Amino acid sequence: MIVNDWCMFCGECAGVCPRNLILVKESSLVYDDCLCKDCNICINACPINALEK
Repeated sequence: MIVNDWCMFCGECAGVCPRNLILVKESSLVYDDCLCKDCNICINACPINALEK
């Protein structure tokens, strides 16, 4: 997953991740690419399309 510069760190992506792999910490997203199953739910949940595959 690529987090673009315009990410607002709103946490929408973290809230929908079925595997709980995304954490919002201060002004960054922490995620585990190794455990991600590429379901794209987080990408689709982002209200400003700041996430990419």
